[in-house]
Amino acid sequence: MVSYKELGLVNTKELFQKAIEGKYAIPAFNFNNMEQLQAIISACVETKSPVILQVSSGARKYANQTLLRYMAQGAVEYAKELGYAIPIVLHLDHGDSLELCKDCIQSGFSSVMIDGSHLPYEENVALTKSVVDYAHQHGVTVEGELGILAGIEDDVVAEHHTYTEPDEVVDFVTRTGVDSLAISIGTSHGANKFTPDQCTVDENGRLVPPPLRFDILEEIEKRIPGFPIVLHGSSSVPQEHVDTINKYGGALKDSIGIPEEQLRHAAESAVCKVNIDSDGRLAMTAKIREVMATNPAEFDPRKYLGPAREELKKLYMHKTKNVLGSAGKA
Repeated sequence: MVSYKELGLVNTKELFQKAIEGKYAIPAFNFNNMEQLQAIISACVETKSPVILQVSSGARKYANQTLLRYMAQGAVEYAKELGYAIPIVLHLDHGDSLELCKDCIQSGFSSVMIDGSHLPYEENVALTKSVVDYAHQHGVTVEGELGILAGIEDDVVAEHHTYTEPDEVVDFVTRTGVDSLAISIGTSHGANKFTPDQCTVDENGRLVPPPLRFDILEEIEKRIPGFPIVLHGSSSVPQEHVDTINKYGGALKDSIGIPEEQLRHAAESAVCKVNIDSDGRLAMTAKIREVMATNPAEFDPRKYLGPAREELKKLYMHKTKNVLGSAGKA
């Protein structure tokens, strides 16, 4: 058993309380490799933002759980080396079983999500409570989920939204003891969050998706005031990255994300954690494609992964400063 405290990590409890009071959201950036981790930490140190390092089950297998533990510990030391010891959380994204959550907690995760949203309600309550009971023994915070997001993210696949039912949240939070709740108000996983026929066209010819269901969010806030809310599937899918990918041989069609002004509005409410994965994938892929297309003789991975890392850092600094409002809050 490795405690997250030994690695220099923190859980989400105090961070979320400060975020709600300060009307900002903490970025939860997914990562799979060293370059992504370097970009996240350097961006958040430079902007003095707390950060949640988010790992899916698939990313954990890809990176190797032992290496991952030392990468998280290294991230803490790297932040100090860069000059500012920001609060860092290591979080399991979309855990699907008590066994997986236990394994992560025992290997140093400071926060876990148990996603029973696809199960019948009572089974979701029972599964979530079992994880909470175990996690809280070790000071680890737990995120649960009510409602289903459409889209694809690693092993998580759903074709349709099921909005969170405000009438269920008090019962769910009370009976499970979760520390935060992921809700469904119109965000979705992946880079293709909406179809073009769901969107309107703005004066620049860009597709504008339908607004998030802030009425549901407001109703949930009334039922559980001051309780930490989480938004999954919150990438904005920057069109400049999509355009670059397609310019240099990519084939991304109908890539439409959540407008950043809507995320900023959400971050000023009880939403204190916003998950961003696809935006990072797009930024890295765009830069790698550009380098390879414009320097076809290049075969040193550092020469394309390095620029990709810098592009990612730039994106994440923008998110902390201009979208989530977490800059300066570390």
